Amino acid sequence: MNETHVYKVAAGCEIRIDVHASGRSAGGPAIFWVHGGALIGGNRGNIKQEQLDWYLAQGYAVFSIDYRLAPETKVPEIIEDVRDAWTWVRREGPALAGVDPDRMAVIGGSAGGYLTLMTGFRVRPRPKALVSFYGYGDLVGPWYSEPDEFYCRQPAVPKEEAYAAVGARVISTDEGTQGRWRYYLYLRQNGLWPLETAGFDPHAEPEKFDPYQPVKNVTPEYPPTMLFHGTADTDVPYGQSVMMAKELARVGVEHEFITIPEGGHGFDGHGFKVPAIVDAFDRMLAFLRRHV
Repeated sequence: MNETHVYKVAAGCEIRIDVHASGRSAGGPAIFWVHGGALIGGNRGNIKQEQLDWYLAQGYAVFSIDYRLAPETKVPEIIEDVRDAWTWVRREGPALAGVDPDRMAVIGGSAGGYLTLMTGFRVRPRPKALVSFYGYGDLVGPWYSEPDEFYCRQPAVPKEEAYAAVGARVISTDEGTQGRWRYYLYLRQNGLWPLETAGFDPHAEPEKFDPYQPVKNVTPEYPPTMLFHGTADTDVPYGQSVMMAKELARVGVEHEFITIPEGGHGFDGHGFKVPAIVDAFDRMLAFLRRHV
């Protein structure tokens, strides 16, 4: 069963969630799935069908959420949307999909991985487990706050073109328009992503980012966490997950860090025909069954 619901209206924008029931009658586990897209693009439908089918076949209901997108909406309000979606799922999930609201994990990739890590300390009750694919716990490091070497090899995006693609209205879903990608490319070429998405200057006021940085908010109460990252990631550096794993270890949080040798950004998109991806999902299943 697949149903779409509006879980929130903000700034005149309806924000939706897709509910995929697993077929269990009551008390089953659930996955709260958060899409990527640099907080600028993407939508709840970006979950790959093969992965969705896999989760459902393992008995997990899946709740795939939209959230308002940057730069029209800033990071604090995006986190608020994720928190409100979590509250909605806990309230409505048992009736809609037969789930136990205390048996939920959060899973996301890239910016969705970042938001997944944010739920570890910004939602209540805390999730039972987190799974971050090529996510990040740091928003103000040079990788995001300075021009990026990889993206600077591409032709420079004119400022006028970049800003023409955004700003007209608050949105919570992007259907993959090229314009917003060009805006993101402009931000990476100029080291402007933190300023544009959060509204704070990472050079002049880095402390304002602290409440929105998972790596700075790990405590012993942080949920068990699984991190996947490829060593050849040209969008989110592999070192972001290394940093997060070190902090989880320092605080004593149960975690697993799975390195994908030569894996690029979005490596899991190559599908279950790739042995490394099958192995990764098998290990994730064991992790989820242990905690959720």
